[in-house]
Amino acid sequence: MRLLLVEDEPDLGAAMKRVLNQEKYVVDWVMDGSEAWDYLERGWTQYTLAIFDWLLPGLSGVDLCKRLRAKKNSLPVLMLTAKDSMEDKVTGLDAGADDYLVKPFGMAELLARLRALQRRSPQFQPQKLQVANLTLDYGNHTVYRLTSDGNKKEILLTNKEFQLLEYFMKHPNQIVTTDQIRNQLWEVNADTISNVVAAQMRLLRRQLAQVDSTHIIETVHGKGYRLNTTDEST
Repeated sequence: MRLLLVEDEPDLGAAMKRVLNQEKYVVDWVMDGSEAWDYLERGWTQYTLAIFDWLLPGLSGVDLCKRLRAKKNSLPVLMLTAKDSMEDKVTGLDAGADDYLVKPFGMAELLARLRALQRRSPQFQPQKLQVANLTLDYGNHTVYRLTSDGNKKEILLTNKEFQLLEYFMKHPNQIVTTDQIRNQLWEVNADTISNVVAAQMRLLRRQLAQVDSTHIIETVHGKGYRLNTTDEST
């Protein structure tokens, strides 16, 4: 899951990003509303959720919401603000925000609000994602393989391995390129090595090998990778 965080308070933004990363979100954090709009308008990646602070340099959170909705973009937006009057809440919601969180707030409440937004989203994400004999459980951040005798073998994955497998499971039997993977799973300004995708693929395949699913993700030479749901060896 990828999230755009727009917060100009450095300490708060860093704390939120840290917590969201722990929850397996890929987070693009920017501190300026105009830069955030640039991210959204270029469309180089697909966001699941957005968090906008109300008061920002450049465009405000309210302006960002209005621009999104004017383009018929239904991206779920959580608005953060110190403004807690009824009139301010109405202004934010009328601008297109889906929910409203008043500062200061606890991280547990932030995560709960995001989960609620996902449930209400038109692109609602189910609690579990199942492809072939692999199941990804969002509730407890686990992945397991169902064996032929009906047993479950858990696959122990790091955050990035979890995100990578999730991306393949959302695009079964489709060729996905290295650029697509990099754009979706790494932050826009991340300082990554040139072969970061290949290196991460090796790590994921090593974990899949532990449950006899080595070949479910195949390399399509010159094009990219594909999760093959018809591979009999899995």
